[in-house]
Amino acid sequence: MKNKFNSITVEDTDRIIEMAWEDRTPFDAISRQFGLSEQDVISLMRKHMKPSSFRMWRARVTGRKTKHQLTSNTDFRFKCTRQRQISLNKYR
Repeated sequence: MKNKFNSITVEDTDRIIEMAWEDRTPFDAISRQFGLSEQDVISLMRKHMKPSSFRMWRARVTGRKTKHQLTSNTDFRFKCTRQRQISLNKYR
Protein backbone atom coordinates (compact mmCIF):
# COMPACT_ATOMS: atom_id res chain seq x y z
CA MET A 1 0.00 0.00 0.00
CA LYS A 2 2.90 2.39 0.61
CA ASN A 3 3.85 2.13 -3.07
CA LYS A 4 0.43 3.46 -4.07
CA PHE A 5 0.87 6.52 -1.88
CA ASN A 6 4.43 7.19 -3.04
CA SER A 7 3.25 7.54 -6.64
CA ILE A 8 0.51 10.06 -5.76
CA THR A 9 1.45 13.70 -6.29
CA VAL A 10 0.70 16.45 -3.80
CA GLU A 11 -1.94 17.81 -6.18
CA ASP A 12 -3.58 14.37 -6.47
CA THR A 13 -3.53 13.99 -2.68
CA ASP A 14 -5.25 17.35 -2.28
CA ARG A 15 -7.87 16.40 -4.87
CA ILE A 16 -8.51 13.00 -3.26
CA ILE A 17 -9.02 14.65 0.12
CA GLU A 18 -11.38 17.20 -1.43
CA MET A 19 -13.37 14.49 -3.18
CA ALA A 20 -13.52 12.40 0.00
CA TRP A 21 -14.96 15.38 1.93
CA GLU A 22 -17.63 16.00 -0.73
CA ASP A 23 -20.87 14.37 0.37
CA ARG A 24 -22.01 13.30 -3.06
CA THR A 25 -18.75 12.01 -4.53
CA PRO A 26 -18.77 8.22 -4.10
CA PHE A 27 -15.66 6.23 -3.26
CA ASP A 28 -16.12 4.52 -6.63
CA ALA A 29 -15.42 7.84 -8.37
CA ILE A 30 -12.15 8.19 -6.45
CA SER A 31 -11.30 4.60 -7.29
CA ARG A 32 -11.94 5.10 -11.01
CA GLN A 33 -9.99 8.34 -11.15
CA PHE A 34 -7.02 7.49 -8.91
CA GLY A 35 -7.07 3.68 -8.56
CA LEU A 36 -7.50 3.77 -4.77
CA SER A 37 -9.92 1.54 -2.90
CA GLU A 38 -12.13 2.86 -0.12
CA GLN A 39 -9.67 1.46 2.43
CA ASP A 40 -6.79 3.21 0.63
CA VAL A 41 -8.69 6.51 0.81
CA ILE A 42 -9.31 5.98 4.52
CA SER A 43 -5.59 5.32 5.06
CA LEU A 44 -4.63 8.39 3.04
CA MET A 45 -7.07 10.55 5.01
CA ARG A 46 -5.71 9.21 8.29
CA LYS A 47 -2.15 9.96 7.18
CA HIS A 48 -2.78 13.52 5.97
CA MET A 49 -5.33 14.84 8.45
CA LYS A 50 -5.25 15.82 12.09
CA PRO A 51 -6.70 13.03 14.26
CA SER A 52 -9.74 15.12 15.23
CA SER A 53 -10.45 16.00 11.58
CA PHE A 54 -10.10 12.36 10.56
CA ARG A 55 -12.56 11.25 13.25
CA MET A 56 -15.03 13.94 12.12
CA TRP A 57 -14.71 12.82 8.49
CA ARG A 58 -15.13 9.14 9.38
CA ALA A 59 -18.26 9.93 11.37
CA ARG A 60 -19.63 11.82 8.34
CA VAL A 61 -19.04 9.13 5.73
CA THR A 62 -19.74 6.01 7.75
CA GLY A 63 -22.94 4.54 6.41
CA ARG A 64 -23.62 7.49 4.08
CA LYS A 65 -25.41 6.11 1.01
CA THR A 66 -24.06 8.75 -1.34
CA LYS A 67 -20.44 7.73 -0.60
CA HIS A 68 -21.11 4.13 -1.64
CA GLN A 69 -22.14 3.81 -5.27
CA LEU A 70 -23.75 0.37 -4.90
CA THR A 71 -26.23 1.69 -2.31
CA SER A 72 -26.76 5.05 -3.99
CA ASN A 73 -29.58 5.62 -6.46
CA THR A 74 -27.59 8.16 -8.45
CA ASP A 75 -25.69 7.54 -11.67
CA PHE A 76 -21.91 7.60 -11.62
CA ARG A 77 -20.97 11.24 -11.93
CA PHE A 78 -19.25 13.97 -10.03
CA LYS A 79 -21.65 16.25 -8.17
CA CYS A 80 -19.35 19.12 -7.27
CA THR A 81 -20.26 22.32 -9.12
CA ARG A 82 -16.55 23.20 -9.33
CA GLN A 83 -15.61 19.83 -10.88
CA ARG A 84 -15.19 21.04 -14.47
CA GLN A 85 -13.09 24.00 -13.39
CA ILE A 86 -10.41 21.85 -11.78
CA SER A 87 -7.65 21.34 -14.31
CA LEU A 88 -6.05 18.46 -12.39
CA ASN A 89 -9.12 16.27 -12.81
CA LYS A 90 -8.00 13.08 -14.55
CA TYR A 91 -11.46 11.71 -15.23
CA ARG A 92 -12.99 13.08 -18.39
